[in-house]
Amino acid sequence: MRTGQQYLQSLSDGRAVYLDGAKVQDVSRHSAFEGIAHTISTLYDIAADPRSGMIFTSPETGAEANKVFMIPRSQEDLLERHRVIAAWAEVSKGFVGRGPDHVAGFMAGFASAPATFDKGTRLFGQNVSRFYRKVVEESLYLSYVIIPPQIDRSTTAHGWSEELLQVGVLKEQDGGMVVRGSQMLGTATAVSDYLFVSCIKPLTPQDERYAISFVLPVNTRGLKVYCRRPYGSSQPSSFDYPLSTRFDETDALIVFDDVFVPWENVFVYRDVEQVRRQFFDTAAHVLGNNQAQIRLIAKMKFILGVARKITQVNGIEGIPSVQEKLGELASMAAFVEGMVLASESSCAIDKNGVARPNPRFLYGAMGVQAEIYPRAIMLLRELAGGGVIQLPSSHLDLTSEETKADMDRYMRSPNTSPEERVKLFKLAWDIVGSEFGGRHLQYEMFYAGAPFIAKGYAFRNYGYDEALRSVESFLSTYELPRIPSVTGAGKTEGGRL
Repeated sequence: MRTGQQYLQSLSDGRAVYLDGAKVQDVSRHSAFEGIAHTISTLYDIAADPRSGMIFTSPETGAEANKVFMIPRSQEDLLERHRVIAAWAEVSKGFVGRGPDHVAGFMAGFASAPATFDKGTRLFGQNVSRFYRKVVEESLYLSYVIIPPQIDRSTTAHGWSEELLQVGVLKEQDGGMVVRGSQMLGTATAVSDYLFVSCIKPLTPQDERYAISFVLPVNTRGLKVYCRRPYGSSQPSSFDYPLSTRFDETDALIVFDDVFVPWENVFVYRDVEQVRRQFFDTAAHVLGNNQAQIRLIAKMKFILGVARKITQVNGIEGIPSVQEKLGELASMAAFVEGMVLASESSCAIDKNGVARPNPRFLYGAMGVQAEIYPRAIMLLRELAGGGVIQLPSSHLDLTSEETKADMDRYMRSPNTSPEERVKLFKLAWDIVGSEFGGRHLQYEMFYAGAPFIAKGYAFRNYGYDEALRSVESFLSTYELPRIPSVTGAGKTEGGRL
């Protein structure tokens, strides 16, 4: 089992990560990435500890492996996978959205159906199986870029003013292909081991050169990682910004500057239908999103807990209007958790022997994720009020001899010390008001794509037969009233008025 230290050491591999116009020399030691790198290191150490119960013998490799990488073959497997994913999510309280367990779900789904990758003109099923074994054996951390850059959203890449702005095939050469272009959003790519590259947005037949799927080490020559502004490196301390400083995953634009991809790393090549099939004809999409919803459970519970704690500190939890807001938060947290549990308890074994969460409930939760999370943040804002604004400039105000006395006198609450009050409200601000918090609001709103895409998954996966039968059955229980026919003036058939 991979340890945290081994993971950190692996990051010093010459990868081309750029920030503020310059190449980062060592991401594991740079202030922009140190926090998230050490968080991921902690996850690996937890998994490697036998007491965590995260170790199992992989059927695919015959060796010890991390359960987050498993292909669930039964409901029991699915529930155990849930347990270990939840254990990791608890470390970041759900604020690490793309840890090593996320893309692992997609890889497990791919590997569960290698024949799906043999339907095109080239046979890549063996590549998928071989790479999955490598991921399991080495506990690899994969990130992905599966969305085109937002250059012209009115059309797909073939209609853009210049070719190969979206990553696509430049040419074939001995042993592989050369790709050029860019792709987004490389969340945590700067601190991952491998990058999975594809396109989940629908492509047209004219986009054949962009219909590809492959994996590469992040330090591959010509692969460039352009990170957005980091949110944690400029903060005064983890006391002041406890989430920003430890869980910022540094999204990035990935540029492929004539990158060579060996055939053994290719899953799909110039096949529009195959790009779609890899996600939806395998268990990849449901397993990857099952992990995401398990993570969201932890996040919603944590936000609810912060809100309740604030009401206790402020002495307002007995007010009916406050209880109403807490009740609404509790309802949303319970909804997310309940839908995930429902999807797992009613799972089905597919034709490849994979236990798939019931898509009715999985995608049902995803369909309203973009509405639930912003509402949760708004409720937390309302309960916190001005308390998240009127805070010391930093922890130094609490410790400086010149300012400490005033902080002790005026920043307190009944039964709560100034230090604990400030600590709580700074945490709340990092959720609702910091750049990190704003990014997470945007992330959860568009996690599954635009809202119509997320609701489209729910639309296609609900299974309307039962609902339609219910309506049709009820309609059959009554009829249009019949009007008696009239046979003579003032008389009806049978001689009665």
